[in-house]
Amino acid sequence: MSLLERLNNDMKQAMKNKEKDKLSVIRMVKSALQNEAIKLGKTLTEDEELTVLSRELKQRKDSLQEFEKAGRTDLVDKVKEEITVLELYMPKQLSEEELVQIVKETIAEVGASSKADMGKVMGAIMPKVKGKADGSLVNKLVQQHLS
Repeated sequence: MSLLERLNNDMKQAMKNKEKDKLSVIRMVKSALQNEAIKLGKTLTEDEELTVLSRELKQRKDSLQEFEKAGRTDLVDKVKEEITVLELYMPKQLSEEELVQIVKETIAEVGASSKADMGKVMGAIMPKVKGKADGSLVNKLVQQHLS
């Protein structure tokens, strides 16, 4: 089942169950996917759909941090709910141990030895973990292993 089919099915279910918050998140995701498809002028591949989902999730996580700093608990709860719904459509996230293994393998592959090779390592590793790991965590782990 494609992501769009899953979203449509879940949207119908959310309407039946009168889950307003979940429904609004699903509509937002569908809209973001459709906008991306229009922008690219073609139907999205699974990889492109994952990119859109990741971007939406990252935006929510950034907003969450800002709202927490500002002490806006009303908005914090709303954004946490949105993140929970978005994570339902993301692939299973890699554990930190799995991520460390991938980081070590990639560093060996590209022959990186210092922090100057950071860009090379990140460029090689991100396509491998796309949608399965948070970029900031990957960045932190790469820095730890290059120092």
